[in-house]
Amino acid sequence: MSNFLPTAPYRGTRDFLPAEMSVRTQVFHALYEVIERYGYGRYDGPILEPVEMYEAKSSREIVEQQLYTMTDRGGRRLALRPEMTPSVARIIAGNAGSLQFPVRWYSHPNCHRYERPQRGRVREHWQVNVDVFGSDSAAAEIEFFELIHDMMAGLGATPDMWVLRVNDRVLLDSMLTDVVGVPAEQVRAVSGLVDRWEKYGADKLAEDAAEIGVSDKQFARLGEVLAAGTAVLDEIPDEAKAQSRLVEVLRDSAASELITYDPLIVRGFDYYTSTVFEVFDQHPDNRRSLFGGGRYENLVGLYSAQRIPGFGFGMGDVTLFDFLDTHGLTPEPRSDVDVVVIPLAEELFGVARRVARSTRAAGVRATTPLDLRKLGKEIQRAVKSGAFAVVIVGPDEVNDGQVIVRDLATGDQRNLEIDRVGPAVAEMRDTHGK
Repeated sequence: MSNFLPTAPYRGTRDFLPAEMSVRTQVFHALYEVIERYGYGRYDGPILEPVEMYEAKSSREIVEQQLYTMTDRGGRRLALRPEMTPSVARIIAGNAGSLQFPVRWYSHPNCHRYERPQRGRVREHWQVNVDVFGSDSAAAEIEFFELIHDMMAGLGATPDMWVLRVNDRVLLDSMLTDVVGVPAEQVRAVSGLVDRWEKYGADKLAEDAAEIGVSDKQFARLGEVLAAGTAVLDEIPDEAKAQSRLVEVLRDSAASELITYDPLIVRGFDYYTSTVFEVFDQHPDNRRSLFGGGRYENLVGLYSAQRIPGFGFGMGDVTLFDFLDTHGLTPEPRSDVDVVVIPLAEELFGVARRVARSTRAAGVRATTPLDLRKLGKEIQRAVKSGAFAVVIVGPDEVNDGQVIVRDLATGDQRNLEIDRVGPAVAEMRDTHGK
């Protein structure tokens, strides 16, 4: 029996080795670049928050089944954050007096949920969150839908690969009460049934409907209106439509082309009050929701009497990379190093380090061996590391104030004065497209 501790990470969490971190960095920086072009600034917050924050507004599933909780020495109940939206609402409320609204913020926190690990679900994930606070205008919805299209394009995705499905909680409630005839006290339960509509078969849905008090006639009518698409809007009272920002978006021909109205989109979080949306993969091997979000009117009201409406979404890393892998969009890892400076004798390590420093000063990633090895072995290691060149520091060349620079792609090499190595390898890097 081994006395060693296990090397595997805790179930549902992941280790990221340098090659994978290179891929992740490329993907996330592509997203940052698009988000920041829209004028969003990055923020962050603590990973520990009071449990009450999530009990007040997160979904029941998260609160009852997925929170990692603890009690500190002062008797305070804390949770590892399962999402970022309640935290950003707290931060906005606490700093409202010094902020200029509307506020456009984004973050990239890691979040924790006790879930059963499976494809698309782990227990620790990273999530790109984008939010705007302080605007009631439907222009916020339109900006976000445009942003999402640009973010997906920034990842190399074409519009046929995914779809943006949008609904409105106001329209949904009116559809259930005014069109289907569901009593107000049953709306929440029936909304949950709608949220499961695509996941279960007709018999299971009918069984669940009966359990929450939906009659056969109401269930049949519900199926009709959910299949009607935008036609159901004609049956919804004007009063409800007047409260819907989504109706404004649909009236804008350019904006309406960015989305698909879908009454099946519910979103399980209690804080959503109007527009809700989800982005779905269209590939038959990965037909699932990738990420989603919506509008929340009262979340900041947990912390302040000041009314500050918000709109936002969270894009998790697990489903994002499933999407990229499915569509062949995952980038290749970038090399760890550009140039390896190789001394041929112990007494030349100092010169090698000086050459490496001058190379780094020119903006080129350079490293030197830590131990003396045969030149052939070091060149093999340099090739495997992804370097495009080696600088060979030999005694004869150093006596003449020079070193040898070898292009690993072509095998060409030349002698250069030591103080010219930095600019020369920087020019080589540009030639190699590094």
